[in-house]
Amino acid sequence: MSDLRPFHLAIPVDDLGAARAFYGRSLGCEEGRSDTHWVDFNFFGHQLVCHLDRTRAVTGKKVRNAVDGDPVPVPHFGVVLTMKDWEALRQRLVDADVFFDIEPRIRFKGRPGAQATMFFTDPSGNTLEFKAFGSDEQIFARQP
Repeated sequence: MSDLRPFHLAIPVDDLGAARAFYGRSLGCEEGRSDTHWVDFNFFGHQLVCHLDRTRAVTGKKVRNAVDGDPVPVPHFGVVLTMKDWEALRQRLVDADVFFDIEPRIRFKGRPGAQATMFFTDPSGNTLEFKAFGSDEQIFARQP
């Protein structure tokens, strides 16, 4: 990987105040530009835009695929952090009483691509996953 650039992701939310509290206070993301129907966040160096969508029908049901014994919700998004930053975020979320959809743990332990992972959901039902690897070379490691 060289000269990696920040991604831009726009997601639907049904309450901008709740999005500001979650992404701003719980995750510690700095708020950028905003208007009456959207707000930008510096999402760990990437641009996340929460767009107000009051018509969004949230059923609460998600497709789940088994990954190393966990029922992983689809879709989801997040960031690959350093292990130190992952641990700090995990503690921040614990301190903020954020409910984990999948508790923080090491997935694929002892195998190529072993990773720290945790899943949680924002107030509008968007699922996030944050990961960390022992080294960046493991990010795309294949299982034998």
